[in-house]
Amino acid sequence: MQASIGTPLYVHLPFCAAKCHYCDFYSVPAEGHDRRSMVRAILAEAKLRAPRAPSTVFFGGGTPSLLEPGELALLFDGLDDLCGWRSSSSETTVECNPESLDGAKAETLLALGATRLSIGFQSLDAGTLQLFGRVHGVEDSFRAYAAAREAGALNVNVDLIYATPDQPLEQWLEHLGRVLELEPDHVSAYNLTFEEDTVFRRWLEQGRLRRQDEEQELRFFEDTRARLAQSGRPAYEISNFARVGRECAHNLHYWRNGDYIGLGPSAVTKQGSTRSGNMKAIGAYAREALDGRRPQAWDETPTEKQRLAETWWLGLRTREGLSREQAQTRAACGSDDEFLMREVRALAEHGVLACIDEHWQLTPRGLPLADWVAKRLLALAD
Repeated sequence: MQASIGTPLYVHLPFCAAKCHYCDFYSVPAEGHDRRSMVRAILAEAKLRAPRAPSTVFFGGGTPSLLEPGELALLFDGLDDLCGWRSSSSETTVECNPESLDGAKAETLLALGATRLSIGFQSLDAGTLQLFGRVHGVEDSFRAYAAAREAGALNVNVDLIYATPDQPLEQWLEHLGRVLELEPDHVSAYNLTFEEDTVFRRWLEQGRLRRQDEEQELRFFEDTRARLAQSGRPAYEISNFARVGRECAHNLHYWRNGDYIGLGPSAVTKQGSTRSGNMKAIGAYAREALDGRRPQAWDETPTEKQRLAETWWLGLRTREGLSREQAQTRAACGSDDEFLMREVRALAEHGVLACIDEHWQLTPRGLPLADWVAKRLLALAD
């Protein structure tokens, strides 16, 4: 299926300086790998599949900022030649880590067309950074942020993780305050999770780590939302906060269940009612792409019920919520949705959801229960 003109584009760079202990995204340590060959492979896949004139572009990973200037130029220029993203993209995000973002790199990224830099601080506690497996220090984060601003970045996001093992709430709020003193346009603040197939999950099961109890996690969640709202960065999604007009347009498109094209190892694509994903193996991915074949590993076509439940789950994560009609349109649902609306009304009776101006939204009581609500809705489609 050919992507529609304007379909958002995601590009996955799989290399990191080191694998973080909490991370379940596909990435590998960069040492020993030919990054330029990977860029060529991504461009080869782009020649087959890149959408024309994408409305937004997101370079994620992995650590895109780990690429050298010449490798970045090869990737950005090559993609522009293939799909013309520089003249069409309203927002071009690049994920960066502090150890690989200095003044020269920031200037290169902006000169090549990046309009939004997202910097992974993760923590302002040196011991926590070590526990995470990060290779940067606290001061490196501040230097990277300063480099981005001095290079002229007008839209900067800071990534943070809270409710880490044994973290006092007071320490987290003090660290959040230090970040806000930098005046970031956007903050992504995530409650630590222990995902399958991660070092952290293994340590949790072995008793080497202890998660915060539910009541304490709730305090972290509520105090984080309140502090960021007070700073002029209200939540527009469960874990994302921004000044008005600085919300991440690319990710909003995901939460509205729109189509997108993913390039690179492990990248996922959604087109209409079909989803597909690329190989999670650098060598196999590169061989397929460079030989002119799509490096696809899987595809699926969810049922109408599954698409509808997923659309509700995604939409309810946002401040705007969604209407019944929007859900049906986004899910391309032509059949009866009453099976799901019964559950929506039941959740409203329990004070978890509310309908405001025909848009269903999580209530203050429901916001911390977003994952539980999602499981209930998704279970209806099985």
